[in-house]
Amino acid sequence: MTKYVFVTGGVVSSLGKGIAAASLAAILESRGIKVTNIKLDPYINVDPGTMSPFQHGEVYVTEDGAETDLDLGHYERFSSARMRKYNNFTTGQIYESVIKKERRGEYLGRTVQVIPHITDEIKAFIRKGAGEGTGDAAEVAIVEIGGTVGDIESLPFLEAIRQMGLENSREDCCYIHLTLVPYIASAGEIKTKPTQHSVKELREIGIQADILLCRSDRVIPEEERKKIALFCNVPARAVVSVWDADTIYKVPGMLHQQMLDELVCHKLGVVAKSADLSAWTALINDLENPREEVTIAMVGKYIDLADSYKSLNEALIHAGIHTKSRVHIRYVDSEVLGEADDAALTKALSAFDAVLVPGGFGVRGVEGKIKAIRYAREHQIPYLGICLGMQLAVIEYARHKAGLSGANSTEFDVETPHPVVALITEWQDRDGKVERRSANSDMGGTMRLGSQPASVVPGSKVEEIYHSTTVNERHRHRYEVNNHYLGQLEQAGLVVSARAKAATTGEALCEMIELPDHPWFIGCQFHPEFSSNPRKGHPLFKAYIEAALVHKRQGGARVLSQAA
Repeated sequence: MTKYVFVTGGVVSSLGKGIAAASLAAILESRGIKVTNIKLDPYINVDPGTMSPFQHGEVYVTEDGAETDLDLGHYERFSSARMRKYNNFTTGQIYESVIKKERRGEYLGRTVQVIPHITDEIKAFIRKGAGEGTGDAAEVAIVEIGGTVGDIESLPFLEAIRQMGLENSREDCCYIHLTLVPYIASAGEIKTKPTQHSVKELREIGIQADILLCRSDRVIPEEERKKIALFCNVPARAVVSVWDADTIYKVPGMLHQQMLDELVCHKLGVVAKSADLSAWTALINDLENPREEVTIAMVGKYIDLADSYKSLNEALIHAGIHTKSRVHIRYVDSEVLGEADDAALTKALSAFDAVLVPGGFGVRGVEGKIKAIRYAREHQIPYLGICLGMQLAVIEYARHKAGLSGANSTEFDVETPHPVVALITEWQDRDGKVERRSANSDMGGTMRLGSQPASVVPGSKVEEIYHSTTVNERHRHRYEVNNHYLGQLEQAGLVVSARAKAATTGEALCEMIELPDHPWFIGCQFHPEFSSNPRKGHPLFKAYIEAALVHKRQGGARVLSQAA
């Protein structure tokens, strides 16, 4: 039977429960233990798919197509466990499931209540996430509860994990509480009182923490750790100091040095080999000792919140680790670029070693991104376009190289004379024309989510990068490059280097593009950042950073001839 580690948080949010849970998974996996991670989110949204990145950060997509919390990205980057839709669930999903059961009469006319019906559903979802009853269950499931102790919306989740401690036997559950230990500069002291109150709040709910992870901007001295242990009713060795690190990839080593994995294994009665964190030591060494550095312009509209591009930022860091380089990411506001003239555009982009346009939705900032793409193409700067970034590269090429004036996506302009990007449902195969939706109609179409294989053109740059004629990456988009325009685009020099079959019609869709007369210009419809991890990196990002390094060594931007 699966054993469970429950990770709760106290005092304030954003202390790093996700990183702590992912780091623990990494250490336990290095000891030969089969692990998985589960995230419980207390908000009522069914999933984060419709939430603003400013509210929630990025939406992470699993291989099976679930739109989930960004912490699942940390889980996959820190361990080899693959996340699925059952590894993240919300209050909205729990209530939706219970209400559907009630409507079907499964409760036989009983009054449906938070206890036991909602809490029973939470426990069932947790066990499903751990794989119990499937023959592929994890030995240890690390369950992170979103929010902080004391939040009204978190109470059903906390009650459910309290009950699991009784039902599974106390030896099969370990409770870890992550809390803040602030340093008061004016007093010159570390204060333990917030942690004491947070643990007290947890105990009033009926949960006694087994281990405390104490977040601070510095190492917590032994005296303060003993004080916390005394007032919080835990052994002194179970008070673990978690100080600010310059990279999240040092956290597994930090926790292992304080024997967190040993504490958890002892509590759960798990016998395992010694931890081997040599791979983490090696990657940290490469991260801290780069031979070169590059600066990437990330052109987007969510520049005020780095979590909007969390997986992408990490994938670029991973690529830097594996190319022995330090990658500096500079955010460029696409809305500002949209208003820029040629001189301002040159000033904004000329100092960068490469340009990247990430995925996104909506018309805001689009013209600025197109300007950045044209600049990268004409000045021979390495370019990577992801999802929307690929679609906009196609639009830019259609306008300025294929002679399709006014080309656009129907997402941004339903009246465009050349809809080179559109919903599949807008295509009309009979005569090659496009059936337009009205400006105020429903969005239509079906979002393409999760992993899907694509065939790579032999001899293309993409095949050289992947060393394969097949790629299998994760998607999150509605709009596709319109097949009716691909012939004109290819005649103008655009290369479609990978295609994937549409699930609905079976026709081949444009999956990747490249420019043969450019040092490195690639667009992909999928999101490669979701399958990058620090131990292996990702071939596409590694090739991109290598191209940026070459570009920098050669002296930077070079303007194409007038004929180009």
